Amino acid sequence: MWKDCETNIDLLDFDYLVDVVEKIAKDKTLSPSTIGIYGDWGSGKSSLMNMVYDRLSYEDKKSNILCVKFNGWLFEGYEDAKTALLGTILDEIEKKKRLPVKAKEHIKNLFKSLDYFKLASKGIKHGMDFLLTGGIGTIAGLSVEAITNAIKTKSHDITEDEIKDTLEFTLKKENIRESLKTFQTEFLKLLSAAKIEHLVIFIDELDRCSHDTILESLEAIRLFVFAEGTTFIIGADERQIQYAVKRKYPDIEGNRIDISKEYLEKLIQYPFRIPQLGRKEVQQYITCLLLERELEQNDFYKIRQIIIEEKKTNFIDFDLSFELIKTNDPDLAEKAKDSLMLSKQISSVLAKELNGNPRHCKRFLNALSLRISMAESKAIGLDKRIFAKLMLLEYFKDIVYRAIANNQDVAQKELEILEKGESVELKVLKHWDDDDWLKEWVSIQPPIGRVDLKPYFYFSRESLRNTLLSTQVTLSSLAEEVLVLLLEESDSAKNAAIEKSKQLSEAEISVIRKNLFERIQSSSEISDPLFGAYIELCADKPFTHNDVLSEIDSLPTSSIKPSMVPRFGAFIKVISNKSQGIEILKKWQSAKKLSTAVGFEIDAISIKTK
Repeated sequence: MWKDCETNIDLLDFDYLVDVVEKIAKDKTLSPSTIGIYGDWGSGKSSLMNMVYDRLSYEDKKSNILCVKFNGWLFEGYEDAKTALLGTILDEIEKKKRLPVKAKEHIKNLFKSLDYFKLASKGIKHGMDFLLTGGIGTIAGLSVEAITNAIKTKSHDITEDEIKDTLEFTLKKENIRESLKTFQTEFLKLLSAAKIEHLVIFIDELDRCSHDTILESLEAIRLFVFAEGTTFIIGADERQIQYAVKRKYPDIEGNRIDISKEYLEKLIQYPFRIPQLGRKEVQQYITCLLLERELEQNDFYKIRQIIIEEKKTNFIDFDLSFELIKTNDPDLAEKAKDSLMLSKQISSVLAKELNGNPRHCKRFLNALSLRISMAESKAIGLDKRIFAKLMLLEYFKDIVYRAIANNQDVAQKELEILEKGESVELKVLKHWDDDDWLKEWVSIQPPIGRVDLKPYFYFSRESLRNTLLSTQVTLSSLAEEVLVLLLEESDSAKNAAIEKSKQLSEAEISVIRKNLFERIQSSSEISDPLFGAYIELCADKPFTHNDVLSEIDSLPTSSIKPSMVPRFGAFIKVISNKSQGIEILKKWQSAKKLSTAVGFEIDAISIKTK
């Protein structure tokens, strides 16, 4: 099994990105600077930042660089992100540096300012009444020196009105602005007194935070863009940040400026977008993950050195192959042979379907490893490559996977014939007889038509009751937005969603498609707009066509309404497998309420075909 967390071992060829980010972060002439590490969830942002952190932390031994890590998600719900970030920076400076007396005075003043910011944040966000809800005890927990000095000279009992008056005076906008200026001045003095030549703050996990927390973190960064010698490195899904900004600052009608994009471009000076892994890169990554677990540490180190040395002369076209390793070390090549075969088998599919996402690749391997381990605990030996091939179907064509699982005897005979390249009239797989994805999957080694698959399905049986894909593929913020728009059941929202869906991966489209169909399937009365959204989403995406035919064929004829027939007819007109669609229409024609509408659609399709 592999840990689902960031790493400082570069299995993704991020070294060139690490070099450039490190160079910018250390360049004093560019500071104060902000660097954005953008990428989808699981693309390797945290790992890249971890590698930069290790490089700069090593530099700290030779120069006065101080690195600070901040995870806004850890403070979610406990403290506002702005003061949490400021407090973390001060804590790390105090903890990592032996501060001279003068620096300690500055940091003491800064912590007092931080107390004030906490109080101001509460007052601005919730109002004065909130601060008084818990009485004087609540205020005491948030009090700052200014308030203490304002009331300590009073000899009589302090009333809530007096406290409220003091708070309102203290938290005037001009006082807050003055306190921010004081904080900035004290912070510069602290860096100088502590002999910190360069402060680099890493902010990660913003993707997981609420939109308010994202904005609070960004606003905190703005407090430091004045301070020479400071660099912020921010890891996040760029779309998630833009969405958070857009929620607070919506676009003005008639104004062509994208406010969220402008905001981000002004704040982030040096954006880096993590590239999507290709097939060869996914193959190398999966191979290294497998070898990391299966080889002794010294042998794995040798593989890594072979990769590093070969890439010095052949970086673009590098391919980690059995022949390459054999040329360097024949014995090592034999040890790596099984891992190389498995990674080659699954990498092309994973690279395409998961957009080369490293975390999803790792989760696939974890699921495979877990199932093999369960079988071993029952003294059942399962072939890892056969299981991996079956899991590819389970992940990306689960509707076909379920059809085979529920009709194993007939389905396996059909698979055996397909593997031989022979043609046959299919029954279980009839909806996919022209499916390019399935043809490619069938051709993947090893063949499984004559393998007893019962134990493989047994140790995968939980996924037969649940939608595995939706639990393995986490939707991006854009994909979530598409799904929400489709569920609004309005034409304008649907059209916007279908346009946005062109930017999504096939895996995300599959999750959305299944979500829509499950809602259709579970409805006591199918909604016309929902059915239309489902059909129109898939119409221009050929990889979904055969799955849609199978899903619609599974609906009882009694649940079909006449208004749904022309929508389905329009879908049939744009797909290649029209005969299967017409068969479904003919089945519906037996229902009296559908007869006229179906007859019209069949005639229309026949005319268009001619």
